[in-house]
Amino acid sequence: MWGLVRLLLAWLGGWGCMGRLAAPARAWAGSRGHPGPALLRTRRSWVWNQFFVIEEYAGPEPVLIGKLHSDVDRGEGRTKYLLTGEGAGTVFVIDEATGNIHVTKSLDREEKAQYVLLAQAVDRASNRPLEPPSEFIIKVQDINDNPPIFPLGPYHATVPEMSNVGTSVIQVTAHDADDPSYGNSAKLVYTVLDGLPFFSVDPQTGVVRTAIPNMDRETQEEFLVVIQAKDMGGHMGGLSGSTTVTVTLSDVNDNPPKFPQSLYQFSVVETAGPGTLVGRLRAQDPDVGDNALMAYSILDGEGSEAFSISTDSQGRDGLLTVRKPLDFESRRSYSFRVEATNTLIDPAYLRRGPFKDVASVRVAVQDAPEPPAFTQAAYHLTVPENKAPGTLVGQISAADLDSPASPIRYSILPHSDPERCFSIQPEEGTIHTAAPLDREARVWHNLTVLATELGWSWGPERGWVPPLVAEWSAPAAPPQRSPVGSPVGIPQVGDSAQASRVQVAIQTLDENDNAPQLAEPYDTFVCDSAAPGQLIQVIQALDRDEVGNSSHVSFQGPLGPDANFTVRDNRDGSASLLLPSRPAPPRHAPYLVPIELWDWGQPALSSTATVTVSVCRCQPDGSVASCWPEAHLSAAGLSTGALLAIITCVGALLALVVLFAALRRQKREALMVLEEDDVRENIITYDDEGGGEEDTEAFDITALQNPDGAAPPAPGPPARRDVLPRARVSRQPRPPGPADVAQLLALRLREADEDPGVPPYDSVQVYGYEGRGSSCGSLSSLGSGSEAGGAPGPAEPLDDWGPLFRTLAELYGAKEPPAP
Repeated sequence: MWGLVRLLLAWLGGWGCMGRLAAPARAWAGSRGHPGPALLRTRRSWVWNQFFVIEEYAGPEPVLIGKLHSDVDRGEGRTKYLLTGEGAGTVFVIDEATGNIHVTKSLDREEKAQYVLLAQAVDRASNRPLEPPSEFIIKVQDINDNPPIFPLGPYHATVPEMSNVGTSVIQVTAHDADDPSYGNSAKLVYTVLDGLPFFSVDPQTGVVRTAIPNMDRETQEEFLVVIQAKDMGGHMGGLSGSTTVTVTLSDVNDNPPKFPQSLYQFSVVETAGPGTLVGRLRAQDPDVGDNALMAYSILDGEGSEAFSISTDSQGRDGLLTVRKPLDFESRRSYSFRVEATNTLIDPAYLRRGPFKDVASVRVAVQDAPEPPAFTQAAYHLTVPENKAPGTLVGQISAADLDSPASPIRYSILPHSDPERCFSIQPEEGTIHTAAPLDREARVWHNLTVLATELGWSWGPERGWVPPLVAEWSAPAAPPQRSPVGSPVGIPQVGDSAQASRVQVAIQTLDENDNAPQLAEPYDTFVCDSAAPGQLIQVIQALDRDEVGNSSHVSFQGPLGPDANFTVRDNRDGSASLLLPSRPAPPRHAPYLVPIELWDWGQPALSSTATVTVSVCRCQPDGSVASCWPEAHLSAAGLSTGALLAIITCVGALLALVVLFAALRRQKREALMVLEEDDVRENIITYDDEGGGEEDTEAFDITALQNPDGAAPPAPGPPARRDVLPRARVSRQPRPPGPADVAQLLALRLREADEDPGVPPYDSVQVYGYEGRGSSCGSLSSLGSGSEAGGAPGPAEPLDDWGPLFRTLAELYGAKEPPAP
């Protein structure tokens, strides 16, 4: 078998050599022994065509793929063949003697399709080229060794539902690495392995199309299609590859909305305000997204007046809400129809319509405890000012809609009438004044009146429990506490009684009770050189009454020939102060001009005001140089401003002095401690130390040895030591006492313990830590023997205390004699 293959390859190589002519050879003069160049005929030294090698072929030894031969080679062994170029020496080797070319390993066409090599014949002895080099090509012949692959798979595609047959879905493309120009190794055919009968594929182009009409997304939304690509034109023996295509049906509006039930029933309390949600309606639509959006509307007129319907934020549900206040007593139920319509309608699917549906809705109005209803939304009442307390202002009326016979109690909320200017009759609702009113102080009084139901005539069959009866106290009495803890008289949250409020605006009407007066205090001046009839000041009048502002106010000045000034009424609520024909005589004090004002009200009121006029010395240009009151003060050397400044400074100094003295006194009192309140032990600390037993100058020991002055304790019961004594007990002269120092010290200790006039008055000072490790124990005198009736001896012998305590041991070593 291998010999036949080699023979075939050699035959193919020999025929190939006849197809291409190499470069023409020239005879060399020196090669034949002739002295000069000679023209020889051109001949073909060697010729060959392309060599071929089958890919993926691997044998036990190198495979002969062709042979090179030159005419110069006479078979004498003098010619050597050389091979250079791509793969020479590694992939391809040549026999230097025979020119046979062998391939040494298996080749893959998909890696490299051809190799370009250079062949040359040289003299074996001298390596001199016998022929010019020639190029030839070795092509790798393809075999079907690569299956088709889908580089972009798996695929995902979307197609609208209800598409027609043949609608293009997607195009799939497979690639075959084999040579498309050689045989059918790369000729592909596409087929559907899985997905029939819904989809088909074009065998040549790979376009996937719908195969059946009216595919419904609501029935099946996703399909998995398997596409196969096979080479060799789809014939037996070809290689194949497959991929998957996930086809999703996109939604179209092909389904109309549909209410799941024909009648919806809801209930709502009559007290529900506008905007209160009554219920939800949803029409079912199998479509998704925008195709399922719906709009709801009320078809009947009676329902649209009391209720409204809107679509929720998702566009699916209809929200039925209250549009206007409901009343159980006037109407107890509403019946109407609601329509649901798709907002987006595709004209291509109108034949599947209509895209809307209608359902009936019945809303029952439930009765509820309603607060009293006032006859007016707001009340406007009037009352004249200055009327006596108890004057009728008006009446407020409210009724219980649920039970007209139920009594109503009225009250004024305290915060709306903080001055207690009005009162209301609890049963009748009449408002009276509680104090005289002044329009000039306050024109409007805005009250809040509370109407409270005290009971209903409903029975248990109506579903309501009879309310509690609220107790009402007098307006002036403070609110009391009911047994449940809420104030009586003002309904609290949680009370059974229903209450409502209304605003009552009371306007205080004006009466002519204010006399006209000057708009401001007038203090003017006139020059001493002013001409007669000169205008000094325009005077304005003010009437605080409402009608007085629009009525006429008259003026009248001083009359008679002795009048220093003239007042002229301007008839417009003002008057002019004029200098008369006879000038006023100059004087130091200002003139006080009386002016009478009166209005024309019913009754007419009048008042008298005074205008101050100073006669001043003026400059030629009319400016004031000085006035007589200022000149009078300047004569004394001080003006009014200077006097005020001096008084202010003196007052400030006095205040500082008083404040300083008060602070000093307070500080001194804080540092002082009353003797009767001081129960502390005084501890005096000295910075020097004594000399011990050897110091005989610091203390006179003879004072301790003097028995004079020692006296027995006074007879009688001992004084109390748990209270502070009120008076100090006078000390009695001490009789001579024992001469022994130990007895003297015991006597002094007993005397000090029984004296109520000295600290600590039975006060015990507790010290948390006295030290430890001392063999002497505590030295405190609080545990003295006088409290227990005797002094116990030391806990251990005094001789063991050492030489430093020898003197103290001698003093306390003797036994204390018994008390007399």
